[in-house]
Amino acid sequence: MSAAMSTVRVRFAPSPTGRLHVGNVRTALVNWLLARRAGGVFVLRFDDTDTERSRPEYVEAIREDLRWLGLTWDEEAFQSARADRHAEVVERLKAEGRLYACYETPEELEYKRRRQRALGRPPIYDRDGLTLTDEARAKLEAEGRRPHWRLKLEHEDIRWDDLVRGPCHYDAAHLSDPVLVREDGTLLYTLPSVVDDIDMGITHVVRGEDHVVNTAVQIQVCRLLGGEPPAHAHLSLLTDAGGGGLSKRLGSLSVADLRDDGLEPMAINALLARLGTSDDIQPVADMAALADGFDLTHFGRAAPKFDPADLSRLNARLLHDMPYEAARDRLKALRADGGAVFWEAVRGNLERFADVSEWHAVAFGDVVPRARAEDAGFLRAALEALPEEPWDAQTWGAWTGALKAATGRKGKGLFMPLRLALTGLDHGPELAALLPLIGRARAADRLSRAAVAAEAAAR
Repeated sequence: MSAAMSTVRVRFAPSPTGRLHVGNVRTALVNWLLARRAGGVFVLRFDDTDTERSRPEYVEAIREDLRWLGLTWDEEAFQSARADRHAEVVERLKAEGRLYACYETPEELEYKRRRQRALGRPPIYDRDGLTLTDEARAKLEAEGRRPHWRLKLEHEDIRWDDLVRGPCHYDAAHLSDPVLVREDGTLLYTLPSVVDDIDMGITHVVRGEDHVVNTAVQIQVCRLLGGEPPAHAHLSLLTDAGGGGLSKRLGSLSVADLRDDGLEPMAINALLARLGTSDDIQPVADMAALADGFDLTHFGRAAPKFDPADLSRLNARLLHDMPYEAARDRLKALRADGGAVFWEAVRGNLERFADVSEWHAVAFGDVVPRARAEDAGFLRAALEALPEEPWDAQTWGAWTGALKAATGRKGKGLFMPLRLALTGLDHGPELAALLPLIGRARAADRLSRAAVAAEAAAR
């Protein structure tokens, strides 16, 4: 299938050997956005040929993580289910003389590389396997050696127009013939990936720039098998906030970690979709809107910086803009649904959605008032001046205005004792919005208890 065809088909091909992390989530997301923006197909393909490390529980964990992020897939496949097809291609390449047997041990190969470097030559494989006679191969196998199989590359200039990096080329004469089949008969990533891309009609391969050299080899393999190479895009790898290599701590930041930290999936998506582009990173409410604004050509070659602090700030901004209708079901699940007025009063103070429970308790539950000894008399005056209901958004201003006139207090000296008494906290939403939710009975009770505490502290 040609990359020029109208239907875009992309694949995300994780190995089910662990949880999804920040780097591979970004790859999955960019592939998904490319497909959705073009009305194409997103394939989830599990590259599970590493039978020793692949686990069914990781398959399910990857599905769970993608669903939570909103990265739904149109097709699903497992490389392990295509082993017969891969074996058929291996035998074909052997018969055509393109796969040849090699018997060097890892130690022998390393010795060869050291000698080549010492002589000022590139440390590429010398193709000794091609010179072995049948007698030499029989002797090696009699010693107990088993062959690994290398692809004989055509020494040509391999070129492609990368959708992120621009024109790319590699001289295959400067590349080692890649090992495609290990001694135990298992296949390395290169061949199954190309075979599956051809058979599944993949039109675009989007992945990290650490795969650029692999791409040169895979383009030649694809053409060798009669396929048309897909379009390729190689994204710059993430760095830490200082521009250095992503630390092990951040590199191992999994989707499960982010979810457990209370982060919104759309905050993660909005950040990762824009990292490395010229676009401003802004809160985006849903995946459809994110796809509408997506353009692969906006990615540059500079290494983008991943800073968890940026993610937290974006998460807060997303919550601050979230309408009550979008929050309502989640509020009910937390038993913190105080209605639209409550949500609009407190959302501007949320860093994580779960923080809303604290403010629900402040508005409708029981809090432990705080008070300072020097505020005892002021709190009594505040209690006596507490207006009768009904209360609205103007009640706070009228009440504090009267207290200012009666006591001479102003600014922080006026407002902080009231906040400590009414909420038990020294920060939070505007009290003009909170006070009607707290209501007169709760406010009077908290002021009274705060005054008693202040009087006790003063003794």
